[in-house]
Amino acid sequence: MDLAGFAAVSGATPAQMADLERFRVLLTERNAVMNLVGPASLPDFWSRHAWDSAQLVRLQPAARAWADLGAGAGLPGIVLAILGKGVLGFHVDLIESMTKRCRFLGEVVDALELPATVHNARAEDLDLTVEIITARACAPLHRLLRYARPYLQSGATGLFLKGQDVVSEMSEAARYWEYEADVLPSKSDPRGRIVRVKRLGRARKV
Repeated sequence: MDLAGFAAVSGATPAQMADLERFRVLLTERNAVMNLVGPASLPDFWSRHAWDSAQLVRLQPAARAWADLGAGAGLPGIVLAILGKGVLGFHVDLIESMTKRCRFLGEVVDALELPATVHNARAEDLDLTVEIITARACAPLHRLLRYARPYLQSGATGLFLKGQDVVSEMSEAARYWEYEADVLPSKSDPRGRIVRVKRLGRARKV
């Protein structure tokens, strides 16, 4: 998928495409010294990164308050903020514990004037009210649920981008948590899945 292909499947406006292209350039430049994403994945930015992230908006089109846990390179959080720019009340909290990655995220947010806030902190240490909490390449599901616990137990829905090992991850998570979730196919990769967590109950004793 190229830039035009992404525009066609996502319905992104010319202004959004311009911001996404600027993000791609910044990510490519900083990745040379910061190792934000696998270098081999950058030539396939529009499918592997942009569309993989953007598909989440279609699952929750009415959501306005998002949090990206372990935001890292800004995937999916920066992409979501670009697509929500100009939408009344839309905001993304970018949560990242590594300071150097927060500097990169802050640079992108400032350069593109995005509706996003960067938090150099651990997710479980923050007190944020959000509708959706998401994560990509952050941690195995059983640990991810621990990080996301305050948000999920306050009523947020989890949308977690996962790979082909999702069944084993969910089975392992069930050893630690009582939770309700379904699995949706990824639109960007036939091997990918999106775990939608609707409810997180008590932690199990292991």
